[in-house]
Amino acid sequence: MSYQVLARKWRPKTFTELVGQEHVVKALSNALDQQRLHHAYLLTGTRGVGKTTLARILAKALNCETGITSSPCGQCSACREIDSGRFVDLLELDAASNTGIDNMREILDNAQYAPTAGRFKVYLIDEVHMLSKAAFNSMLKTLEEPPEHVKFILATTDPQKIPVTVLSRCLQFNLKQMPPLAIVGHLQSIMAQENIPFELAALQLLARAAQGSMRDALSLLDQAIAYSGGKVGEAQVRDMLGSIDQTYLLEILGALSAKDGPALIAAAERMEERSLSFEAALQDLGALLHKVALAQTIPEALGEDLPERAKLLELAQLFDADEVQLCYQIALHGRRDLHLAPDEFAGFSMTLLRMLAFTLGEAPQPPARRETPRPVPPARPVVRDEERPTETPTPAAQINPPPEKSPPFAGDWHSLVNQLKLGGMAKMLAQHCELKSFDNGLLELCVPQEHRHLMEKPYQDKLRAAVTEHFAEPVRLSITEGSITGDTPVQIENREKQEKQSLAVAAIEQDPFVRKLVENFDAKVIESSIKPL
Repeated sequence: MSYQVLARKWRPKTFTELVGQEHVVKALSNALDQQRLHHAYLLTGTRGVGKTTLARILAKALNCETGITSSPCGQCSACREIDSGRFVDLLELDAASNTGIDNMREILDNAQYAPTAGRFKVYLIDEVHMLSKAAFNSMLKTLEEPPEHVKFILATTDPQKIPVTVLSRCLQFNLKQMPPLAIVGHLQSIMAQENIPFELAALQLLARAAQGSMRDALSLLDQAIAYSGGKVGEAQVRDMLGSIDQTYLLEILGALSAKDGPALIAAAERMEERSLSFEAALQDLGALLHKVALAQTIPEALGEDLPERAKLLELAQLFDADEVQLCYQIALHGRRDLHLAPDEFAGFSMTLLRMLAFTLGEAPQPPARRETPRPVPPARPVVRDEERPTETPTPAAQINPPPEKSPPFAGDWHSLVNQLKLGGMAKMLAQHCELKSFDNGLLELCVPQEHRHLMEKPYQDKLRAAVTEHFAEPVRLSITEGSITGDTPVQIENREKQEKQSLAVAAIEQDPFVRKLVENFDAKVIESSIKPL
């Protein structure tokens, strides 16, 4: 006998064997037990989640010789013939190959005849969204009021393409993607019954690569068994899938947390020596950063069976939460731009260097923006070191030495925020604050309710450190949530941008050449395309 692939050999034959679709199984089982049978069912979901399998089990439940039941016997002739694909009253049609109205008319003409061997004549139409508009219209009446002996089961991966007139006539069930844990459990059961040794980490890799499809997972398991020649091990599965060894990525994150540039590049070079996929490396690096963020906020969300759980919890203590978010974004952008790099190694290493360089709190500050002059109190002239003459200093220079710290704070919070050495979320906190008072080393700020998520302690600590460094003396920081009575720095900047935009639009509209175009050729000025210099 020829070999039968695992996806067919271990196809579920009863509702109890179906994995990961408990919500659909419960609804159909109750309907069958209570004899509340609908005439048309629509099963939706991505590839390999069990649409066709569920339809065949439902056909067995309707035609089992023991009666309509949620637990077909599997031994009668109807059950055996449905399992083997030879039941004459189960008509499986591929709508991708039979899209026209003529094919649908042929089906509907035969629907009026009684079933030959079973209790119901079941029409299983796969990928039903591929039918033409005329074919859909031709089946509407029959689909709404079919003969009592006819049941329709429609399956599709794209329900958005099905007309609403068809959707309203069907009982719709959405099949979920398989969670990796469910896939791993099912693969373990199969390997135990096949008597093939395996490593749990290998099955976890296969489940992750299947991306929610049980059929894909079983096909990959078939390939892994053939590739390994016996025991399905983690190393063989990684080689087969081209997966990145998590050790490299954990080493990269460790070097990032220690700000160790040479170790960072050395890890990337070792990956290049093994000809690993850097695109897959950035994808897996983003997934690891996501798990680090989970470990920082919800440690219990990491499964106890996760192989790298201990290392992830350790990294969660070494990174700030905002640094993890920044590195995650850089990994996403690096993967998106990888094809634009001179080569993959350059793109990957540049992404790592960007993570190293743009750690929060150390990001380069943008040049100071030009602001509308504000009235300031007159200040005494200060002579800079490079401007002093070589001869004996004048008495004025001796009287006015260079200040050792910043001048007293005059209450201009917007200007102070632009001078502070801040970046990332800490800078956003400062920009969305309103200054209430600054007296005796106490800086009182107020944050509006819609931005209260910025009041995290790490962000407040960075803001306090930046203010203390600016004034060269300790500063107590008090940030409260409340209503804003004045303007925050971000509101001032937005208003200035709007003013500049309005001036730029006015300048364009008043330009003589533009006015002639508008008057003589009915031209229109698109304001959104105007950018102020």
